[in-house]
Amino acid sequence: MSVIPALRTFAYAVVCVVAAGAALAQSFETPARAAYVFDQTTNTVLLDKNADEPLPPASMSKLMTVYMAFEAIASGRLDINEELTVSEHAMSYTGSSMFLRSGERVRVEDLLRGIIILSGNDASTVIAEALSPDGTEAGFARMMTERAKQLGMMNSTFANSNGWPAIGQRMSVRDLGILADRLISDFPTFYPLFSEQEFLFDGRVPSNSQNRNPILGLGLGADGLKTGHTMEAGYGLVGSAKQGDRRIIFVITGLESAAQRAEESSKIINWAFRQFAQKNVARAGTRLADASVWMGEAATVGLTVAEDVNLLVPALGGNDFDAQVVFDSPISAPVAAGQQLGELVITLEGLPETRVPLVAENAVANGGFGVKLSTAAKVILGKLLPEAEVEG
Repeated sequence: MSVIPALRTFAYAVVCVVAAGAALAQSFETPARAAYVFDQTTNTVLLDKNADEPLPPASMSKLMTVYMAFEAIASGRLDINEELTVSEHAMSYTGSSMFLRSGERVRVEDLLRGIIILSGNDASTVIAEALSPDGTEAGFARMMTERAKQLGMMNSTFANSNGWPAIGQRMSVRDLGILADRLISDFPTFYPLFSEQEFLFDGRVPSNSQNRNPILGLGLGADGLKTGHTMEAGYGLVGSAKQGDRRIIFVITGLESAAQRAEESSKIINWAFRQFAQKNVARAGTRLADASVWMGEAATVGLTVAEDVNLLVPALGGNDFDAQVVFDSPISAPVAAGQQLGELVITLEGLPETRVPLVAENAVANGGFGVKLSTAAKVILGKLLPEAEVEG
């Protein structure tokens, strides 16, 4: 019979930088129905307005079709130079179009540009039918929903590949932000497609050759990703911009006009980069705390972060933040080096809480028989001594 003490959660304040009276970054107010702003560099959510509400995504949902096409190319299931046949079903969609013709064969690379730059409902459907397990767009939509859940997009369901209004075609702006993050991180060689401003496919309809993204080419560092508009959804944009070493991702939807979408997008980029500055909170490998180890070869193990932790603070001098090390103690041996044992919880007024994994600085093996016997004795004595004191 083993004697095991109850776990207790410990929280130690390890960082507290105070600048009394310093101005905090102003919060951003937007008329968008839902909005999400994410600093990719520091993994910080800067704005969350109705971010988890499932809403009609319009053409922004084409990003999921593009992501799955990129995955198929990377795995060899689809070749970028392969030619796909345009079906009658692909031609049944109106709205944004690549102006394909039924029965013609089109290169995958051209279809991808047709989706990203021209927002072609037809191009998106051709890709979907090629990748679908049963050759139908509906079959691909079921794949999209399943893959979205695997990516952590818990408020997304799909009825088609292109965002055409339909029952069950829903995404949250946070899910669109997650998808944008994965597109940028997982496919850096393909990502430059999103910044291309013109695509003259086969010389067709020159008036429909321009990228609809209003923030490209404005000197804001914007390089993606996708606009969307239907009567039901309003005007929306999944955008990203990079200035210096920082990159932000943002999603807005439910705006009243293309002009308002462009204005809000520019305002968000300026706010995110001008109101916040990056600050290092903890260096990788720096010991932040010691945790007791139960039945271990060593009595304690150091807790550290695996990577540098950078935090966004108000750019105009506001540095008030607090960081705490949180873990359950004691930790049972054996412990592997790099094993997650707790979290560094960082709070900054006006921003959502940030949680960073804390890992073991080194390995701790199981203690021998003597350690186990000594530990058990200490636990038993700890239970008996208080009673003896009361009786005395």
